[in-house]
Amino acid sequence: MSNNLDIFFKRRSIRKYQKGEIPWEHLAQILEATRSAPSAANRQPWHFVVVRDPDRKLALSRACHGQTWMADADCIICGIGMPSVSEKWYAVDVAIAMQTLVLAATALGYGTCWIGAFDEDAVKEVLEIPAEHRVIALTPLGIPAEQPAQRPRKPFTEVFSLDKFGNPLHLKDL
Repeated sequence: MSNNLDIFFKRRSIRKYQKGEIPWEHLAQILEATRSAPSAANRQPWHFVVVRDPDRKLALSRACHGQTWMADADCIICGIGMPSVSEKWYAVDVAIAMQTLVLAATALGYGTCWIGAFDEDAVKEVLEIPAEHRVIALTPLGIPAEQPAQRPRKPFTEVFSLDKFGNPLHLKDL
């Protein structure tokens, strides 16, 4: 049976991409979903760079500790935080928006892979990001050439407690 929560279970980290462009109308939908993400006090302390230029994608993938497979995707999106807009919450807010992007892309059949391993100074140089901003995460975005199986998850009782930490919540009790 299908429901609105299926998207959470379909999402996978994609590291292989087919050649081909995401239509601008789909990219616009993904970016609009990203822009609609919640943020602390609605400050929206973010900026996103969509990289489609092949040379810049390759340079950016090299700045991500040599993960050059990223450049095979149609684009790479960089989520940037603005501490001057929300000093305490900018990183969390950008992460929420990036997760929204990932799920929107999945809903439309595209692949992503959260990238947290990068040389921030090198990424800033490639994308000409102002010094006062912070790179939070990146993701390739493209047509998946693989559909990996879901990776193992911790047992429910190791992840959730009821009423106090360490009091296991059992799925069967819900």
